[in-house]
Amino acid sequence: MAPLRIGVNALYLIPGGVGGTEIYLRNLLQALAEIDHENQYFVFTNRETGADLVPAAPNFNHSPQPVNAVFRPGRLIWEQTGLPLAARRLKLDRLFNAGFTAPIFGPCPSVTVFHDLQHKRHPEHFRWFELPFWDMFLYGAAKRSAMLVAVSEATKQDLIRFYKLPASKIRVAPHGVERGFFEIQNNPDPDDPYLLCVSTLHPHKNLERLICVFAEFRKSRPEYRLVIAGLRGFHADLLQKIADEHVRLTGWIPREDLYALFRGASAFIYPSTFEGFGMPVLEAMAAGVPLASSSIEPLRSIVQSSAVLFEPEDEAGMLEAMKRITSDPSLRGTGRQRAAEFTWQAAARETLAAIIGAAP
Repeated sequence: MAPLRIGVNALYLIPGGVGGTEIYLRNLLQALAEIDHENQYFVFTNRETGADLVPAAPNFNHSPQPVNAVFRPGRLIWEQTGLPLAARRLKLDRLFNAGFTAPIFGPCPSVTVFHDLQHKRHPEHFRWFELPFWDMFLYGAAKRSAMLVAVSEATKQDLIRFYKLPASKIRVAPHGVERGFFEIQNNPDPDDPYLLCVSTLHPHKNLERLICVFAEFRKSRPEYRLVIAGLRGFHADLLQKIADEHVRLTGWIPREDLYALFRGASAFIYPSTFEGFGMPVLEAMAAGVPLASSSIEPLRSIVQSSAVLFEPEDEAGMLEAMKRITSDPSLRGTGRQRAAEFTWQAAARETLAAIIGAAP
């Protein structure tokens, strides 16, 4: 088979502004560069994203586009107009869309990644004026793409349920975990213990309840702090108001700073009510940090026996999980073996198979 010319639609990416989907794409592209030296890649970026997104490999090419992603309407219009023209000029064989949306009409088959279907499962978490556009553009991408990539089996089932798609059109490619997390030697400071949660500050992440339960936890363990690291989202102002001096909201931080937080964390808790995948639990497992997680899919399938599970709405259960992960030393390091089963190279191989298999 002749090498393919593959476009990568990264127009959605705002460095430090889109949360886990940025980590996803940066790691996936590097893994693709490691496993694929034959096909030619053309990475379409916006004005906010630099050439550092593009792997330094001879078969990877940078194709910057004159559009600002922070102005979402302009980015979506360019994706439907300018991007197909650029794809035609480059004579692409496939277009890989890494962030939910894709050109409805393009010169070659599209393969589109769906990280979740939160706009269908929890429309109440979206602003009223944005939801119609999520519905329209994601429906178009789901129906018009030749192949879809789901980041978990749970997301695949949502695609089948909400868009009435055949299972054969969807390939599951779970996230990997960065090697750097396995190199972390978790070593909490007994004089400054803290619970860590890595999460975008969105309503479905259940962080308001986490802060309230943590306040109850401190009645018996007053030496503890709670650190919540992640992009400021729709719930940021509310969380800032209820957070006291024992709760730290870091905002988006560099990866090295995040590694340091994992290194010093006494335990990790993830109380989310909805996930398409749940990368932070995998990172906690790889770092060997005692982990408590909400008992939802796909988190249950990811952690298996590597976490203390609780129902996200059950405050008493969450409190008991906090107490256990901060008092049971046998939990430290139990997730590393399971986390090692998730690699970005495996994600890249599944994704590349979806791209190659997309029917012209």
